[in-house]
Amino acid sequence: MARSTTVSVWRSQGGDQTRTATPGSMGMYATFYIANVAASGNVIPNASLPNNQVILPANAVVTSVTVTSTGTGNINMGFTPLSAIGPGQNTTLGTPVPTGLLANASSATRTAFVVGGANTGASLGNVANATNIVVVTSAANGTASGSVSGYIHYFVSDNGTQQN
Repeated sequence: MARSTTVSVWRSQGGDQTRTATPGSMGMYATFYIANVAASGNVIPNASLPNNQVILPANAVVTSVTVTSTGTGNINMGFTPLSAIGPGQNTTLGTPVPTGLLANASSATRTAFVVGGANTGASLGNVANATNIVVVTSAANGTASGSVSGYIHYFVSDNGTQQN
């Protein structure tokens, strides 16, 4: 698949050329793969990219996590903020939030975990970190085994600020 990159904030005003309507932020999906849900570690985009990480931008609001390929038992999914990132920088880890997205959630069935649903973390539906990007993590859960994959649905919150 071709990749496209932009530094702009993706917005929609529903065709309003006068910029009167309140603009909305675009929802995005990031794939995830956890090779061993019984162990802690960083979450990767897919099995063929073992050295990559799923990293979400500052102000990311995760609205759901969908498990599409199942393991057994329950999983924990969270994140750790990163700062001082970039070429030549020594990345600084912030305070981990090991169950910020999923807390003891079943990995045995194909399921969409949504805000307010069972076994969701306190950060689901909230800004993960307002100033730093976050790396998605999996926290060890003794009841789990196997690999799990799916999608993380998120948008970047900008509080309705119109960018010119």
